Amino acid sequence: MDTLDNYRQIIQKILTEYAQLTYAYGEVERKLIIDQTANHYILLTVGWENKQRVHGCIIHIDIINDKIWIQRDGTETGIANEFVNGGIPKNQIVLAFQPADVRKYTEFAVN
Repeated sequence: MDTLDNYRQIIQKILTEYAQLTYAYGEVERKLIIDQTANHYILLTVGWENKQRVHGCIIHIDIINDKIWIQRDGTETGIANEFVNGGIPKNQIVLAFQPADVRKYTEFAVN
């Protein structure tokens, strides 16, 4: 299996686990949207809570130039750490939600 396919499998496995978590209240569900052709992965929350519409992005991942770009990370523990635990090296993960000049101070890729 080549590296790109391996990254895709790791991302899909981890995001699928997040998508299966249920909310304790409200009529809210998680929707996992995967476009492997374009290498886009998005986990959304959708539903209603106390007559309020809930719709938002929890996680947004892109694979760009064979690196994992974390565009949005709304998790408590940090999705990058889960990717590392899943086998993706830190130098292949870009914390895109951080400004470019700050990324050099992280343990992860700059771009």
